[in-house]
Amino acid sequence: MKSFMALTESIDYIEQNLCEPFARGDIARHCHVSLSMLEKLFRYALFMSIKTYVTKRRMTQAAKDLVNTGMSVTDIAMKYQYNSAEVFTRTFRRVWNVAPSAFKDKWTFTGIFPRINYEYKEGDDLYMARKRVDMSDAYDFLREKRGSYVLCFDIQNLSPINAVSGKAGDLAILECAARINDAAGDDMLMMRIGGDEFALITGLFDPGKAKAVSEEVLSKNGGTFDYEGQKIPLSLYCGVTTIPETLRYSEFFGELHQTINDSKR
Repeated sequence: MKSFMALTESIDYIEQNLCEPFARGDIARHCHVSLSMLEKLFRYALFMSIKTYVTKRRMTQAAKDLVNTGMSVTDIAMKYQYNSAEVFTRTFRRVWNVAPSAFKDKWTFTGIFPRINYEYKEGDDLYMARKRVDMSDAYDFLREKRGSYVLCFDIQNLSPINAVSGKAGDLAILECAARINDAAGDDMLMMRIGGDEFALITGLFDPGKAKAVSEEVLSKNGGTFDYEGQKIPLSLYCGVTTIPETLRYSEFFGELHQTINDSKR
């Protein structure tokens, strides 16, 4: 339980200070644990370092600013504690595989690494605690689209890609997001709901139109992405569900994942 609390408190601290200067040691002191222990918690529960988590969250929020505000790249760099636009651009490119100046031409989706929320059940250890992404920002949109179709996507056989390298796995997830992003209409909402799982809230009530969107994404199955000169093939699963009339976050989140599991059968 102590480990769980330290992890959730550290995530809260990071979220509250994404636009402020802080060091890893500041997070550990806030949580009353050693830095080495906190690093172990992140690597055990999230499979990444504290630094990587902070970077991915900042680059996710920076992408949102690029799309939704008129801020310059330099202003966004300073907002997220980068001393120069050049350093920020290199970091942004590592996460999004595109320069921030060109981001708006390629993407409408910005949530490549949403905040993670943990839900603890008595008896769970840290690894078993259920991870959920924060969907609170999308609640009003979901409520307005009740009854419409949701397309749930998952990468087929990601493990062999991750075995090549973690960077290859990150690029596979980005390629998955890009294929969905390209097929989505301007009035649709795309969310990352798990490690390699995405949901596209289509707002469509016509099953034929929803199917056409899913088929556009799946038509690219077997297509490749580039990783250090290698052409790695990528295919997706797709399942379909609808937003329930009575919208309860925990139940809907579970339904999305069940839809993905069913699609694999």
